[in-house]
Amino acid sequence: MKMQESGENYLETILLLKQKQGFVRSIDVAETLGYSKPSISRAMGLLKENGYVEIESSGNIQFTQKGKEKAEAIYERHRLITDYFVKSLGVDPATAEADACRIEHVISQSLFDHIKRYIQEH
Repeated sequence: MKMQESGENYLETILLLKQKQGFVRSIDVAETLGYSKPSISRAMGLLKENGYVEIESSGNIQFTQKGKEKAEAIYERHRLITDYFVKSLGVDPATAEADACRIEHVISQSLFDHIKRYIQEH
């Protein structure tokens, strides 16, 4: 089953927060994304239910192996597409970042693999 864009955004945000501060709580995700605490609570429940995260008694969010792999794959798409737009096409970094964030969720794995291969070869 394909994950919805919002779920992918949550996983990517958790990954980036973990890299930045070493730990992540729901409130950190809420503040970063500008969503309400109840919305984040519901999303974390769904991510947990679907096997992407575990929430410790302290409130710290931990990835399962499945969740970590998915988050890293999403972030790889984001970085690669952004870098391609900036370095190869000369797109303004802010525009490249915003557009990559939208595109990363809708392109097929096949298209992404072709783009990645093309970039690696050129």
